[in-house]
Amino acid sequence: MCLSLFIILDLIVKNLDETKALAGRLANCCTSLQSTLVIYLIGELGVGKTALAQGFIQYFGFERVKSPTYSLVESYQNEVINIHHLDCYRLSDPEELEYIGIREYLLSGHLQLIEWPELGKGVIANADISITLSGDGIQRKINIQSHTEAGKQVTKCAAT
Repeated sequence: MCLSLFIILDLIVKNLDETKALAGRLANCCTSLQSTLVIYLIGELGVGKTALAQGFIQYFGFERVKSPTYSLVESYQNEVINIHHLDCYRLSDPEELEYIGIREYLLSGHLQLIEWPELGKGVIANADISITLSGDGIQRKINIQSHTEAGKQVTKCAAT
């Protein structure tokens, strides 16, 4: 793969509002995509993966955004976007994702936000963008890395 595809952003957010603002910028950058996009959300418990996903989803007008921890997936569709928010934390076997129809979430124009992607390894799609969150207390470090041309476009847009 060509190294020019990779864009890396290292950011610091100081509160929940800044996390949601970043999520909104990322979401805005995804509005013109026609292809499938897969975003991995990586980090320990409590670092803000779900908050980032909620801010992203709320950008598209979905007010009630639930964590998919127990249901594995929550889907949000409207005339603008199809978002599937997956949380693999409670998976006992990645094959469980086949039973919920994970392949259908890769249709053109669908976007996947996947928390705990390492637990779905071998079944989930490769990431276009990986977002790694770390930190304690209020301040968070967020590293965004693109892996594909579509990921590069979104990451470059979010950086501006």
